Amino acid sequence: MRAALTLIDVIAAIAVLAVLAAILLVSVLRDVRKKEFNWECGRNLEYIGIAYRMWAQEHQGHFPASESVSNGGWKELLTNSDQGSNCWKYYAMMADELTTPRLLFCPFDERSRATAFVTNGLPLDPALIYFKDNTPLSFFLGLGANSNDSSSILAGDRNLGLGAKPGADYGLSPATGKGNDVAIPISGPVSWSLKMHSAGNAAGAGNILLSDGSVQPVSTSNLNRVWLRNAPPTTNWPAGRVPATPSIRLVFP
Repeated sequence: MRAALTLIDVIAAIAVLAVLAAILLVSVLRDVRKKEFNWECGRNLEYIGIAYRMWAQEHQGHFPASESVSNGGWKELLTNSDQGSNCWKYYAMMADELTTPRLLFCPFDERSRATAFVTNGLPLDPALIYFKDNTPLSFFLGLGANSNDSSSILAGDRNLGLGAKPGADYGLSPATGKGNDVAIPISGPVSWSLKMHSAGNAAGAGNILLSDGSVQPVSTSNLNRVWLRNAPPTTNWPAGRVPATPSIRLVFP
């Protein structure tokens, strides 16, 4: 004859089930949060793409890198090298189209999100985090992007590095926030570092924004094999800094 379960046995069984349910719930919530962050990061890049297109419509189809300084662009400034520290200023030029610097941040980034653009002539609110340098910025710039060529890389996640082996940091985007102005050979190789969307993903994962406004989630392999290989080479290089091989010019925050 089988002995009946005691009250202690029942309580112990309930406790075990409760622990298992809690573990399952934490795992489910983690996956939901990750999917939400993935969606937000891609959506932010889409809005940045819309801002670029709006800006271009008001400037003869040119993105800021191809428009004269006298008309609000960056064309002449890019004859100088080492524009990394000015990466944020490029995005700030489109403040009217972006409306908020929150769009310039990926929630997978370890940086802090800015809450307002700096507005000249108004007192600063100490409760706000202003977009006034590279530190609230999660995306690199593609300075050779052409609004008429949909294969142009306009922007992307900042955790990109040179070489086939992914680094443990943010790649070409330094922790100091001083930025980086880099020539990337279209023959590669490049790799997503082990940050942001690549965390825990050996194949590498990141987002790029194309000049037609579309956002492409790509692995390291796909980025090298398809998107980088087919990107039109940059032509607006500083004098004496023209790469020996066809390359694109990316500026990292």
